Amino acid sequence: MNLPVLFPSPQQLPGQTLEGSRQTVVLSGRTPFLTRLIEVLFAGCVLILTAPVMLVVALIVRFGTKGEVLFWQMRMGRNQKPFRFVKFRTMYADAKERFPHLYEYRYTDEEIQKFKFKIMDDPRVTPQGRWLRTTTLDELPNFWNVLMGDMAIVGPRPEIPEMLPHYTQEQLLKFAVRPGITGLAQISGRGRLTFQDTVSYDVEYVRNHSAMLDLRIIVFTVIKMITRNGAF
Repeated sequence: MNLPVLFPSPQQLPGQTLEGSRQTVVLSGRTPFLTRLIEVLFAGCVLILTAPVMLVVALIVRFGTKGEVLFWQMRMGRNQKPFRFVKFRTMYADAKERFPHLYEYRYTDEEIQKFKFKIMDDPRVTPQGRWLRTTTLDELPNFWNVLMGDMAIVGPRPEIPEMLPHYTQEQLLKFAVRPGITGLAQISGRGRLTFQDTVSYDVEYVRNHSAMLDLRIIVFTVIKMITRNGAF
């Protein structure tokens, strides 16, 4: 797979160790104070400024189909620490009961190479949810996760626990940083990417993590949001 040339050649991360047959990334220190302060201020401003928009979205979700307005799900954060991920609900409330085969997450080695999370014309997604996904408005509540410190503005999208068995040792490097609202995979194809492609971009991001790369990703994210490229 050819990655976009946004950064220099990959470098080995410090603090990398092996435990048994699984690779674990050991991080030194916490998120820098200035970085965390900027995140809190930015996330707080976004939540306040978009409150009227989120109120309208909440009403659309609430009266569109039966079910809760917000969707809460367990995701894996930095060092594979679980946290409660939140976004606006875009699927039918009983989607898991109606389409159980889409929630098995069991794949052969061959299947996992081609697997994609995003499905065109996904039967689980509500009419309102399709619109929310193309506009990315469903992810506005993610800024609450940033405010709580579970997510960053930029980083790999958080993974569900069910997919961890399909990660290789090298791919576990993804969990060396906090997951983000946007990331390298989101500006490189987003929903069109396979699972393997997405994780490859995530690992490349971790290996080349820098403030300049984050800034470039944010700029490209705004462009992708305007053009709605890869969102469905």
